Amino acid sequence: MFFAYTALRPAAVQTLEPPLRLKLWAATFQRFFPWVWAAIIAILVTGLMAMKSYAAIPAYIHMMLGLGVIMMLMFLHVFFAPYRRLRQAVANENWAEGGKKLAQIRILVGINTLLGLVTIIIGTAGRYILV
Repeated sequence: MFFAYTALRPAAVQTLEPPLRLKLWAATFQRFFPWVWAAIIAILVTGLMAMKSYAAIPAYIHMMLGLGVIMMLMFLHVFFAPYRRLRQAVANENWAEGGKKLAQIRILVGINTLLGLVTIIIGTAGRYILV
């Protein structure tokens, strides 16, 4: 998400006209989202297995789980709503509608990126700063 938000998006805006930019994003998401599904499954399975190792689950682990669930729900929304509509708009060459859906996705990906960074900080420093 960080790469897409900080590198791919600015490069696409700088070099591509809106129709090509929307086609690029639709193709990128088509290849990226299966990896997101795999990551969600892996994170849930390994996270829940790791939680079994605690006699009492620390607060920072609960925080990570909560943020992870929020991120997963946000991804599900992106996948089943604006992304589906983006694909339809690109297929119909409705560039204005596609731009609106891409803007929605960009905002949600930005929020998810920030939540992911917070989750990483909590995961690495939580045991030291959250008693």
